[in-house]
Amino acid sequence: MAEKILIVDDDIDSLKLIGLMLQRQGYEVLAANAGKPAIAKAEAERPQLIILDIMMPDMSGLEVCRRLRSNSTTADIPIIMFTAKTLIDDKVKGFEAGADDYLTKPTHPAELASRVKAILARHTAGGDHSGTASNQRGEAVGVIGAKGGVGTTTVTLNIAAALQQTGEHCFATDYRLGSGTLGLNLGLTRSQGMARMFGRPITEINGAAVTSEMVTHQSGLRLLLSSCRIQEMEIKQPPEVAVAILKAIREVAKPVVVDLGPGITPTTSALLSELDEIIVIVEPNPITITMAQELLKHIESHADRERISIAVLNRSQSSIQTPWHEIESQLGREVRAIISAAPELSFQAIENQTPAVMLQPGSVIGGQYTKLAEEIKTRIRPTM
Repeated sequence: MAEKILIVDDDIDSLKLIGLMLQRQGYEVLAANAGKPAIAKAEAERPQLIILDIMMPDMSGLEVCRRLRSNSTTADIPIIMFTAKTLIDDKVKGFEAGADDYLTKPTHPAELASRVKAILARHTAGGDHSGTASNQRGEAVGVIGAKGGVGTTTVTLNIAAALQQTGEHCFATDYRLGSGTLGLNLGLTRSQGMARMFGRPITEINGAAVTSEMVTHQSGLRLLLSSCRIQEMEIKQPPEVAVAILKAIREVAKPVVVDLGPGITPTTSALLSELDEIIVIVEPNPITITMAQELLKHIESHADRERISIAVLNRSQSSIQTPWHEIESQLGREVRAIISAAPELSFQAIENQTPAVMLQPGSVIGGQYTKLAEEIKTRIRPTM
């Protein structure tokens, strides 16, 4: 059965041209020339993909996208924004509204076909999206440090970026009110989204609320951020609200990578049972390994042992450190990844406001993060 694609454009010539291109590729084409009929047709027909023009008279494509994402019936349908605009700011607005990809007019038929094919393949790999929202939720990966300063934020950011580069519609977040630095690493100034989520009544925490508070990096990576403002530390974080926020993020993200920070808090404990994979970050030294042993005892009381992995992050280049095989012996589990020290690249990444794995994907640590991301992907989707 041919996959259905809904094209939304007020320009009749564009509708006909794009429709013809896609029909030649074997797709079933639906069409709408305005925002309101497009939303109605998406709800009724449940297409596998929507190609949405950003400039329309009755309702902008951005608003149509937001409404589709806030509707449980259409929230998981992939969307390609299609417009004559080429500015980075316009693309960012599209991603913030919930778009999966972005094409500019005029586009070559081969590029259109390849983008459509990639989006459909990616979405199909994520599962059957004809069911209810409850079985469509995205996978969640938590990153937790054996102690402070081991680099949970760095690992979270680069795992999410590596997943994004494999074609995932990835999302990164943290629960570190008053000490969040994900946004600082990427030059994003709107970093109070998580604080505002905790300020909402639990009945108003949903995918639409997440979409309104998230920010989007120029790479397309979406984030819900905590700031480093000390005042945020005074905000109450009821565990049940923390869980509700994660569930809401999973409505709009597949997968989500969560920076849990170091050690255990009531919020962290509540989230552990909600995670599909937990990455414990250790440094190769005796103190961190001892702390990791205690941390693992607590995590294993909340999550299946099979869902817990170890990653060793070298923060400095030193020959005096605990060998990885001794770490495995002392922690009683396999080390999934060893991330090399790369202070110069880390500094450059911050200066360029870009994750290291995106700035230099061919570097040693770029390869290490990519390999870790691929292994995580396999573990959270074992049938792939």
